[in-house]
Amino acid sequence: MAIILDAMGSDDYPHPEIEAAVNFCKQKKEKVILVGNEDVIRPELIKFDFPKEFLEIIHAPEVVEMTDKPVESGRAKPNNSMAIGIAQLKKFEKSAFVTAGNTGAAMFNATRILGRIKGVDRPALPAVIPTQSGKCVVVDVGVNVDCKAAFLFQFAVYGCTYARSMLGIAKPRVGLLSNGEEEGKGNTLVKETYPLLKKSNLNFIGNVEAKEIYSGKVDVVVTDGFIGNVFLKTSEAVAKFMFDSLKQELYANVRNKIGAALAKPAFSNLKKLMDPDEVGALPLLGVDGLVLIGHGRSNSRAIESALTQAERCISANFLPEMKVALQEELKR
Repeated sequence: MAIILDAMGSDDYPHPEIEAAVNFCKQKKEKVILVGNEDVIRPELIKFDFPKEFLEIIHAPEVVEMTDKPVESGRAKPNNSMAIGIAQLKKFEKSAFVTAGNTGAAMFNATRILGRIKGVDRPALPAVIPTQSGKCVVVDVGVNVDCKAAFLFQFAVYGCTYARSMLGIAKPRVGLLSNGEEEGKGNTLVKETYPLLKKSNLNFIGNVEAKEIYSGKVDVVVTDGFIGNVFLKTSEAVAKFMFDSLKQELYANVRNKIGAALAKPAFSNLKKLMDPDEVGALPLLGVDGLVLIGHGRSNSRAIESALTQAERCISANFLPEMKVALQEELKR
């Protein structure tokens, strides 16, 4: 097993990546390959007491910045850390690549270097959100702004495979995000996707509204990347607003502070449940390799979580299961 980490991905690279890699290697005793400018990585790495047998550096002199355009950066910077890191996946039987860098560039490089799984039209990026009954996988959350019904059908297969392999849900309930529960509701894309999901072998329960996601009615929600991204960012913003407002109220006076102290364990558990750093990164679904993408603002804890998530994907044989699931559904 080898986990390849883009050391030049996050907003504050390379410190969060290096600290996360060192901590992960010490705990898991698994190999991590840091890919990036060695002149930048090594001075930072020597500040840590790290297990040399589990850490390796592969030099990549160029960096894809968050402001770079994906295709143009790939052509102008062929020796960037993403491209060189993703190419390493072909050298190991069991491996994964992790980055907190430019999402579009990660998708471009992954598709160009690894290719898509046979039969796949478009890769997609999921999100896992907490609900009243557990967790829900939302696909897509930003990679594909303009979609066809066939794309959304494949997104449903992606989401179901992730829910089974990584969340342990034997028969995930699939919902199509719409502005109403009734069949026939929604825009043209939703109306065209509905019959494809209805006649599939998936556990499709019909259209769902956004409020039903958090109530735990579904395990997988399918939508295009534009709506999915708006949904995700709105959810994150509302959660932050609620936590910030609650914190302000709890420390407003002495009586509230006493109550806050008594309720601290409950608030800590809730914060952990809502914290995206607990997952760190999620796999780009549909490409022929394990490529996990996290937030650019990731700190070392988030990247360490991303490395753990990559290890779990490898151990769960997630990619082979995805290939089998796609072939079974695409034959129908």
